[in-house]
Amino acid sequence: MLQDRSILVLGAGELGMAMLRSLARHPRVRGGTALAVLVRQSTIDSQGSGKQKDMAELRALGVELVPGDLAAQSVDALAGVFGRFETVISCTGFVGGSGVQLKIAKAVLLAGVPRYFPWQFGVDYDAIGRGSPQDLFDEQLDVRALLRSQDATEWVIVSTGMFTSFLFEPSFGVVDLANATVHALGSWDTAVTVTTAADIGALTTEIVFAEPRIARQVVYVAGDTVTYRQLADALDAMLDLTVHRVTWSVPQLTGELARDPGNPLRKYRAVFAQGVGVAWDKAHTFNAQRGLAVSDLEAWMHTNLLASNRHPVPQN
Repeated sequence: MLQDRSILVLGAGELGMAMLRSLARHPRVRGGTALAVLVRQSTIDSQGSGKQKDMAELRALGVELVPGDLAAQSVDALAGVFGRFETVISCTGFVGGSGVQLKIAKAVLLAGVPRYFPWQFGVDYDAIGRGSPQDLFDEQLDVRALLRSQDATEWVIVSTGMFTSFLFEPSFGVVDLANATVHALGSWDTAVTVTTAADIGALTTEIVFAEPRIARQVVYVAGDTVTYRQLADALDAMLDLTVHRVTWSVPQLTGELARDPGNPLRKYRAVFAQGVGVAWDKAHTFNAQRGLAVSDLEAWMHTNLLASNRHPVPQN
C-alpha cells in the first residue's frame, strides 16, 4: 500500500498555507513524511513582509520550498518536478487562468504520481454540469474526466462548497455590512455550503491519511449549509441588526452577466443563484461521519465580525 511518504502542495496562498500547517502537524508527517510546496522563485525571493513571513513559517515547519511556475512551465517540465512525490495536492485555484488545472492534471499523470488531490475544493461540478454561467467550471469537469479515464494514479476530490470568507467578501455583494444589507442569490430558500480554509486544510489532511484508504471518489465536507434567509437571520441576531433583505433573482443575475460576460463575480453569483450543486446536507459529510469539529457559520461570524467589530452601528 502506498504510504504518502512525500507530499507536494501546489501553492502557498490562503488554502495552501492552511493545508501545509495541517499536514505539518500530523503525526505521520512528523514521523518522517517529507513535505514540500511548489511556489514561484519570485515568491521565495520576495522582499515583501507578508511573503517573507510565510516563507519563514514554512521553513520553520520543515517544508521544502520547490521553485516552479504552474502557468509558465510546460506539462513535461512540471512532470519532471512532480515525479519524485507520492502525493500532489493542488491548492492553486483559478488564478492561473484557463487551462492551468488541466495542464497540472496531465503533468501529474505523465509523472506517474501515485496519488493526486486536484483543485476541486469548491462546488459539485458533476451536479452543475457543463455550460454553467462560470465557464471555468467546464475545465473542472475536463479534469475529472481525465482522472476517471485512467487507473495508474489514484485521485481524491474534496468538495467543500464556498470558502466561508468569500460569502462575506464585499465585492461578492451577498453580505453588505456597510449598508446592513443581505442579497439572496436566487431566493431566500436557496442554500449554500461553506467551509473555512483552515477546516479544508485540516479535513483534507484527515482524508489523506484516513484508514481505510480513500481513493477514486468525491468526498464531501462542510463547515455549514445555510439558506440566505438563515444567513440574514444570523446576522440580525448576532449583530443586533435588522438587515435590509434584497433578492437577486436568477433572471436578474443572468441578465447582468449577459451584459458583462467577462465579470467573474457575476459568473459566480449566477451559478450560486441557480442552487444546483452548491449545497449538501452537512450530516452526510466526511467531517460529520467522523465526528470532526469544524467552524460553522455562527462561529466564523463570532470570530471575524463580532470579535473584530467589523459590523455597522445597530439600527434604532
